[in-house]
Amino acid sequence: MRGTNWDIAATDGKKIAKRAREEKIDLAVLGPETAIAAGVGDQLREACIATFGPDRAPGRLESSKIFSKRFMERHGVPTARAVVVHSLDGALKALDEWKHSGCVLKADGLAAGKGVVVASEVQTARAVVSDWYKHNRVPGGGSDLLLEERLTGREVSVFAISDGRAMLPIAAACDYKRAGDGDTGPNTGGMGAYSPPSGFSEDMFDQVRARILAPVLRGLLAEGLLYVGVLYCGLMWTEAGPSVIEFNARFGDPETQVLMPRVRGDFAALLKSAADGALDTTAASFSEEACVGVVLVTPDYPKSSAPMRGLNVDVSLAGGQQVFWGASTRKGSGVDSAGGRVMTVTATGASVEEARVLAYDGVREVTARFEAQAHLSCRSDIAADIEERNQRASPAI
Repeated sequence: MRGTNWDIAATDGKKIAKRAREEKIDLAVLGPETAIAAGVGDQLREACIATFGPDRAPGRLESSKIFSKRFMERHGVPTARAVVVHSLDGALKALDEWKHSGCVLKADGLAAGKGVVVASEVQTARAVVSDWYKHNRVPGGGSDLLLEERLTGREVSVFAISDGRAMLPIAAACDYKRAGDGDTGPNTGGMGAYSPPSGFSEDMFDQVRARILAPVLRGLLAEGLLYVGVLYCGLMWTEAGPSVIEFNARFGDPETQVLMPRVRGDFAALLKSAADGALDTTAASFSEEACVGVVLVTPDYPKSSAPMRGLNVDVSLAGGQQVFWGASTRKGSGVDSAGGRVMTVTATGASVEEARVLAYDGVREVTARFEAQAHLSCRSDIAADIEERNQRASPAI
């Protein structure tokens, strides 16, 4: 099945809603966070289009780090302690009084995965905020920052679906945010992932339901916010249990890219049932197979994202691996990529190790095919260090 692209900006809710009515669309699924922040969901619902994805107001759980933090504090959702600042003087004063080990700096607005810096020392945090404010470089624009204590533990991402009245977890994944092997280098939008997480038991899902999802849903309803869509919960599993690092209000990548190959049943029917306000979790499920995804990036990512033109559109692989393009456009017989994260190569297997071997076989095949057109690189340790990574303390981002 092939889709049809509409030449409409993802944030132009008025035109999208008009076209959706003309085409008699049965279900709209909001993808980009920019569309949610622009209120596209509001306009689709006003046009009576069944929509999977939140309106602008509840979507602030992702689009505003400060709103999200204050919401969690109001409703007893476990999360790191934080201070809100609005200026360089305010940030430096807060850091002078900082009592925690290290600091996580988070720009308030959307910053395409580049608005977070983990500083192991307060001096580093001072240097970053000074650079941001003095040179007008606060990611995503604006001047509001969240200074957050750095949590340690095991990182895991849990996806939950809500129809506005119920919010249930459906799957989990582990991602790799740092640019370099061994979780080194700057933060990125994601360098790879695997699913399901090793050792993530049903009891852990129960804890997420009780300690994260239940108070979030109660809080949304108490504040008059109808949340329909997926809630991506980025969690740090500490000694005290799960604590929220961040929320996304949509299916984030690369985690979603290692969930989709595991889907069994009618996933569109699952989303439609949520959009209709009657969540039916029997419509789709996830296989017991493991899936590993490795992201291929352009040189110097995330510092720069040089665009690439006329890439080979054929990425079918001999081993049956699936390839997901990043931000790209079909142009004639080729593909133009915006650069940065160009594509994710995924593979499934009976175990994570089997899926990992197949995924990196696919990576080698893709990079060889693209060698004459583009130099693409990746982390070499995605899903290679699962047990070690689960046991060592890793900083929240």
